Amino acid sequence: MANYFSERDKTMTRRLRELRDELPEFCDDFFVGIEPQTTTLTRLNYAYDLRIFFDYLLKNVRAFRKYDSVLDFTVDDLSRVTLGNLEAYLEYLSYYEFDGREYTNGDKGKARKISTVRTFYKYFFNHDRIPANIAAKLTMPKQHDKDIIRLEHREVERILDAAENGNGMSHHQRMIQRNTKSRDVAILTLLLGTGIRVSECVGLNLGDIDFETNAFTVTRKGGNRAILYFGDEVAAALTEYIEGERKALVERCEKLNVPDKDALFLSLQVNRISVRAVENLVKKYALEAAPLKKISPHKLRSTFGTNLYRATGDIYMVADVLGHRDVNTTKKHYAAIEEDHRKRAAQVIKLRKDD
Repeated sequence: MANYFSERDKTMTRRLRELRDELPEFCDDFFVGIEPQTTTLTRLNYAYDLRIFFDYLLKNVRAFRKYDSVLDFTVDDLSRVTLGNLEAYLEYLSYYEFDGREYTNGDKGKARKISTVRTFYKYFFNHDRIPANIAAKLTMPKQHDKDIIRLEHREVERILDAAENGNGMSHHQRMIQRNTKSRDVAILTLLLGTGIRVSECVGLNLGDIDFETNAFTVTRKGGNRAILYFGDEVAAALTEYIEGERKALVERCEKLNVPDKDALFLSLQVNRISVRAVENLVKKYALEAAPLKKISPHKLRSTFGTNLYRATGDIYMVADVLGHRDVNTTKKHYAAIEEDHRKRAAQVIKLRKDD
């Protein structure tokens, strides 16, 4: 059976090895040392961030102008970087050029890249490779809480109607939509009805679904497997897709060597549907349902979390179903709804009986 996550991990591992060859040799010790505590995706993001950091040092810090490339850096050079250099790097991240392309970062992007540098310095300081951890003194950018964007009930109905009827689509889009209608409805219904992540949705295989118990198995962040449940609306949408479009698609291509035939959601080319494809279809239908909102698969996850919390008032249930390891993460996202609960609670208590 095709395993989306193991194949994805192999692809990321190959890319990580390519990036490590573009970094100073001593960085290998860092990636080997943190391997047991991190995912491949985390290490890959560290590699991307460190590539930017060393490129900045090479081009902008006078102490390293004699170097021909980032490969000339040694671990001792970390001690030659000053707090002022790091503060200048934080400002540099607002706008910079790399490999002929321009990049910008807001506070969130800056925070992630600075976090990488701090983790990098901490590793070598803890292993007695540098005498001081200057990066620990660098102040992280202030994070501003953003309002959660979610679909309201009528908008949920409209996005499903758009996928089912092609509302608001161009002629070309309608031609494609006719062949993917039940698949797109099934994907949207599954995301809205279970709150799973887009990667979890894409990674599903046909064998992960059990209609007898209305249960399915997903691979969570970090590779852990979890059993979740879905309601009758999700079951109906999945059944229609599996018995209709999907079955016909596989039968037409039965004689072909289809590597992803086990995947639940297939493209018209009979490949496992990609994360980008799901993002695009959500965006397409959301333009009809909620044109003023920037809707992504993650916003459908927020919609589910909001609806579940409003229905149950149980933040621990929401955290468990969404796969949050720390309930404080859930509380942070749904604090506004807690305020709604408090307001309703204030109206429950009556001090005087009505005449």
